[in-house]
Amino acid sequence: MAVTKSLKLVDRDADGVDLAFRADVLAGLAEAQKAIPARWFYDDAGSALFEDITQLPEYYPTRAETEILHSRAGEIADLVGEGRAVVEFGSGSSVKTPLLLSAIRPSAYVPLDIAGDFLRASSAALAAKFPGLPVHPVEADFMRRVELPGEVADLPKLGFFPGSTIGNMIARTATDLLRSMRATLGEGSLLLIGMDLVKDVDALLAAYDDAAGVTARFNLNLAERINRELAGDIPVESLRHEARWNDTFARIEMHLVAREDIAFTVSGTRFAMQKGESIHTENSHKFTRRSSQLLLAAAGWEPRARWTDEGRQFSLVLAEAARPRSAP
Repeated sequence: MAVTKSLKLVDRDADGVDLAFRADVLAGLAEAQKAIPARWFYDDAGSALFEDITQLPEYYPTRAETEILHSRAGEIADLVGEGRAVVEFGSGSSVKTPLLLSAIRPSAYVPLDIAGDFLRASSAALAAKFPGLPVHPVEADFMRRVELPGEVADLPKLGFFPGSTIGNMIARTATDLLRSMRATLGEGSLLLIGMDLVKDVDALLAAYDDAAGVTARFNLNLAERINRELAGDIPVESLRHEARWNDTFARIEMHLVAREDIAFTVSGTRFAMQKGESIHTENSHKFTRRSSQLLLAAAGWEPRARWTDEGRQFSLVLAEAARPRSAP
């Protein structure tokens, strides 16, 4: 079956600028600690760079998660069952998705992603691999509840959120996102979610600051995107990529650090940074079994199964939408 025409649920102004992107950038650059949400990494250029990152020798999460999907496919299929519509949040190029779809025999596939061109290209490629599977791409910011295509409204659903993207968010935001996923997917839904694990700090730092500099280019592309889309004049050559381990919050942080004093304009608003000041661009929280289960429970999901790769670097958790309760 051919890919259906993608739905577009992104609000843009008359010039095609994503209104949420502009609002987040202007608000974040005005903070004492400048910060921009990590979801804005993923324009088409950023999405392509991230796919390059997943192939790097230092970047273990993709290999570890793929190993789990290969080795535990039968167990996952038994628990999920056949005939569900798979809704993938932040589908990217859907590299891991064929492993899941092959195992569970779904009734439909709904990829959600904010990078429209990248979404449509990856959806077409996946549809070619599964010619009998209805594919309904939706261009949307999945940080909010998404109205799914009518074709899947009455189907039981499995949310798929691989890559430990949930780790990019602080606990409050992660909880809100998981709650909105529950609202998007509905009662009786399941969620298969990747969650990276706490491990040796040196291995973590290497994964986010690779020797080839691909992660640095990925980070710097955010400043370039701001220049391209928001009439910015950030001197990108005056910024450098830095990865840090924050033990208090069990997370890797990525920053764009000013090499010198700089001033720049974005959408007509003037900003300045002193040498050594940074823009905080990403968190990547790492989880223990207990912290991952607590986060899911706080958002209305009940963990049903958990798998790790052989090296115990990464986990894949299957959770079920919990029924509302009036008391403990």
